[in-house]
Amino acid sequence: MDMTKISDEGQVIIPEILRKAYGWEVGQELIIIEMGDGILLKPKKSFPATTLDDVAGCLKYQGTAKTIEDMDNAIRQGVEESWHGRS
Repeated sequence: MDMTKISDEGQVIIPEILRKAYGWEVGQELIIIEMGDGILLKPKKSFPATTLDDVAGCLKYQGTAKTIEDMDNAIRQGVEESWHGRS
């Protein structure tokens, strides 16, 4: 079991062996989760850089706008098709 201390500035040193094991580099952001009798540190996962074109492909749709009823029917059809394919 490794031990560490909280500095006057509130900083904690995570042992090198653990940083290497988890691939944590200098500047790694951590999420702190309160666990009642302690805390859990988890790495904050960053999202890859994207553009509006990458994530909003549906905005390129050029056809007639669909109604809520059209969307509900499409969902219903998809559910029916997935259930009919089961044994």
